[in-house]
Amino acid sequence: MSTGRQPPGLRVGAENDRKSRQDAGASCVTRRSFLKGAAAAGGFIAAPFIAPASALGLGESVAPSERILLGGIGIGGRGSGVLNWMMRENDVQFVAICDIRKSQRERVKQMADARYGNTDCKMYRDLREFLAVRGDVDAVLIATGDRWHALASVMAMRAGKDVYSEKPSCMTIAEGQAVVEAAKRYGRIYQTGTQRLSEANFTFANELLRLGRLGEVHTVRAHLAPWDAAEMRHDWLPAEPEPGPDEVDWDAWLGPCPWRPYNSAYVRGGWRGFYDFHTSCIGEWGAHTFAQCQVAIGAADTSPVEYKYVNNPTGDGMETRFASGMKMIFHREGWWHGSCGVRYEGTEGWVSIADGYNKPEVSSPALMEDFDKIVREYTERTGRPMNHVRNLFDCIKTRQQTVSNPEMMYRTMTTVHAANICMWLKRDMKFDPAKAEFVGDAEANRLRSRAMRAPWMV
Repeated sequence: MSTGRQPPGLRVGAENDRKSRQDAGASCVTRRSFLKGAAAAGGFIAAPFIAPASALGLGESVAPSERILLGGIGIGGRGSGVLNWMMRENDVQFVAICDIRKSQRERVKQMADARYGNTDCKMYRDLREFLAVRGDVDAVLIATGDRWHALASVMAMRAGKDVYSEKPSCMTIAEGQAVVEAAKRYGRIYQTGTQRLSEANFTFANELLRLGRLGEVHTVRAHLAPWDAAEMRHDWLPAEPEPGPDEVDWDAWLGPCPWRPYNSAYVRGGWRGFYDFHTSCIGEWGAHTFAQCQVAIGAADTSPVEYKYVNNPTGDGMETRFASGMKMIFHREGWWHGSCGVRYEGTEGWVSIADGYNKPEVSSPALMEDFDKIVREYTERTGRPMNHVRNLFDCIKTRQQTVSNPEMMYRTMTTVHAANICMWLKRDMKFDPAKAEFVGDAEANRLRSRAMRAPWMV
């Protein structure tokens, strides 16, 4: 899959790339091949391979060699919810947490140890150490703040790990391309946390469109987060005394972002709304809803070619157009109730769905008659369950693409970033998805990437 030309700002040195391939090669040995090799040799290999004692006794119906060993990177509130979801799967065992905050490391370890009835979950502060020594870990859950999602994904894939990354999955168009290239180069499976693509109500709405039940669809509408603005803050919070690195590793928390003085509000979630760390109200929910719309209309491999500037702080009412002529319009309210809503409008009717609905709203009751049948036929046709993390784990075993794969993530997050740039520069934009560049707009093209602070670079 082609991602077009790479914008400036993501230059990977030949020596670093060579070393990354060597590192990935060293850690890409699967747990299954390791166990087979160890058995053939009649012995045991010491560190860095770590086989938790619980791996021999957890879930008797699943052989140890078929379990997926999972690690976590930056697990806070949202990440804890996803981790609990993942730990319910019988063929998955969570064995390690890497977090720059001591309190978070210890909290997540307690969660895992309570789940498995042991003390096997290991803790790490430094992501580089974690990836270097845990060759046994098959996949990682990345639930850091926005600033780390793409970089941690690339580093993990270079180290031979499959990835589940929370959204928004990249801070720039260039970072999205880097994730696509890393997954392709290192043969990794990747899922981003757009979980509504694996929920029955949203899937049904998408299938109504695909099956032609709405007639010729001409407009789709996507929900923006009803807080913050597209224009983010460029200042920073006042300095506070910096804790020791074992309590909070501030340099690692900042990662690729510009150096800013420590303030405890940042690590408590107060980074949202700042340009250095966030993707705006457009990225907050657009990462979900743009993906939903673009998958529905068959545009998961492209992005809109036109963006119409709207003179308000949030992007509410922005109209975008795809090369097919399809319109996607952004709204903060008015077309649904609940969060992360989408609405599809065609010549024969419309469907609207958001979180909290028992069933989608439709223009005619007849559209709802085959709900169960349509969802069932989708799962049969695609092999995808109505369980987003299960889709990841199934694909780790089959090596098939997930429903929220790197290309889909990159293209829909490109829509997010292009819309943000349109709002920042306060003018209409034309975009070439094949070249991944704005047409005739050098200023906009410079915003496709951001400088990344050494050594935290892809």
